[in-house]
Amino acid sequence: MTTHEFDFVVVGAGTSGCYAAATAAKAGYDVVVVERKDADEAGHIACGDALKGAANFPDAIPKTELEPAFTNTGVDHGRFEIPQEDTVLEIPIPGELAVIDRWKYGKRIIESASEAGVAFHYDTVVQDVEQDRAGRVTGVRATRKGDAVTYDAEFVVDAAGSLSLLQDTVDFSESTFDTNVDYSQFCSAYREIVEVPEPVEWDDALVFKPTERAAGYLWYFPRTDTQINAGLGFQMNEEPMHLVEDLKSDLRNRAEFAGAEVKDKLGAALPTRRPYDSATHPGYLAVGDAAGHVNPTTGGGIAGAAYAGKYAAEAAIDALEDGVHGEAALWSYNERVMDHFGARYAALDVYNVLSTAVDVDDLMSLLASLPGKQLSEALYAGTSSFGVGLAAKVAAKSFGHWGQIYQMYQTKRVADRLLEHYEAYPSSPDGLERWQARRDDIMDDVYEVTGADAKY
Repeated sequence: MTTHEFDFVVVGAGTSGCYAAATAAKAGYDVVVVERKDADEAGHIACGDALKGAANFPDAIPKTELEPAFTNTGVDHGRFEIPQEDTVLEIPIPGELAVIDRWKYGKRIIESASEAGVAFHYDTVVQDVEQDRAGRVTGVRATRKGDAVTYDAEFVVDAAGSLSLLQDTVDFSESTFDTNVDYSQFCSAYREIVEVPEPVEWDDALVFKPTERAAGYLWYFPRTDTQINAGLGFQMNEEPMHLVEDLKSDLRNRAEFAGAEVKDKLGAALPTRRPYDSATHPGYLAVGDAAGHVNPTTGGGIAGAAYAGKYAAEAAIDALEDGVHGEAALWSYNERVMDHFGARYAALDVYNVLSTAVDVDDLMSLLASLPGKQLSEALYAGTSSFGVGLAAKVAAKSFGHWGQIYQMYQTKRVADRLLEHYEAYPSSPDGLERWQARRDDIMDDVYEVTGADAKY
C-alpha cells in the first residue's frame, strides 16, 4: 500500500474543495485534492449554472480567474411561470447575477488551485477515514487507479458533496458534528443543456415553473440566448422518472424548444435543508454541499461553498499553527458560516418546510398574490416585509385564499424568530446543546404553524 503525507487532504474537486485547498496552499501548506473522476471529467458537475453573488469571491481564487466561464451576465431578475393562475411573475433578485458554463468553471477553479500549489490526484475513490484512539481523523484510505493508497494528514476537508460517504465512516461520538441528516432532507436534480434554433425572448431572466407535483420544480436558465440549462429539482422521496417526464413534457410544449438539440445530460443530489449545526470534528471539517451550505429554496450554493472552503481552511491553519486539532480550535469556522449565510439559509428552510404541507395549487395562488419584492425577500433574504397592512392588501386580491395568506404571515413571523436565534449562534461547542434546544422549540412552532411533518 502506498502512503502519502500532506498537511491537508481535501476530498472532492468542487467549489468548496478547491477554495479550501487553494487557501491552504497559498498559506504555504502541502495540500492534495483527491477526486474520484478522471482529469478530463473533473469539474463536470450537474448544476443549474445560475450564479448569485457573482460580484465577489475569496481571494484564493479571485473572480477574475472565473470570468472566462461567465456566459451570460445580462440576467437581472426571476421569472415565475404559474400555469395554475395563468400568470407570470417578474421578481427582482438582489445582488449580481450571472449564468455560467459549469464545466468550464470547474476547470478554472481546478487550474487556479493547481497554480496555487495544490496537488490533484484523480481516479481516487475514498473508502474510509483513519482515526486515532482519541477519535481525531488523521487521514483517509482510498483506491487510486485500482491500487490501495493511504493519505495521512493533519486535517481532512470533506468536500465530497451531498450525503457524503465519508460521514458514514467517521465516528463522531467525540464531537458535536451534526448527524441529524436524512435523505428526505435532500433533493435530486437533473438537467440538460439544450441548444435552441432561435434566441429566446427571456435571456435576461432565470425562469422557474412548478411541476404538477408539489415536490418538484422546473428551471430554464439561459447560458446564452440560444443555449439553455433546462432542469428539474425534486425531493428524494419522490419517484424520479415521473418527474423527469414532467420536464420532457414541458420542453415538448414550449414553442421556443421546437427543433432543439440536447448537448449534455447530468444528475446530482443537493441539500434542501438548513446548514449543519456543526461541521467540525477533531481533524475534520465538512464544507459546501457536504455541510448543507445551499439555499434551500433555490438550490443555489456556489458562492456560499467558496466562502465555506475559505473559512474552513483558515480555521484549520490557525489550529495547526497553534499545534491543536480539536473541535474547539476549529469552531470559528462554524461561527463564520452562520454569520455569513448559515442563519439566513436556516430561516429560508422554514419556507421550504411550508411548501411540503400545502396544496400546490393553493401555494401557486398565494405566490401569484404576492408583490415581487416580498417574494424576492422570501426566496433570498430569509425574511420579508410582509406585515399586516400588506397582508390586507394582498387579501383584497385573493378572495378565497385568505387562510393561506394568514398562514404565510404566521410563517414569516416564526422564520424571523428563527433567524434571530441563529444570529446568537454559540461561540464554542460547549454552548451548542443549549442553543439547539431553544432552536428546536422554535422549530416545533414552525411545524405547528405550517402543519408540516417534522423535518429533523
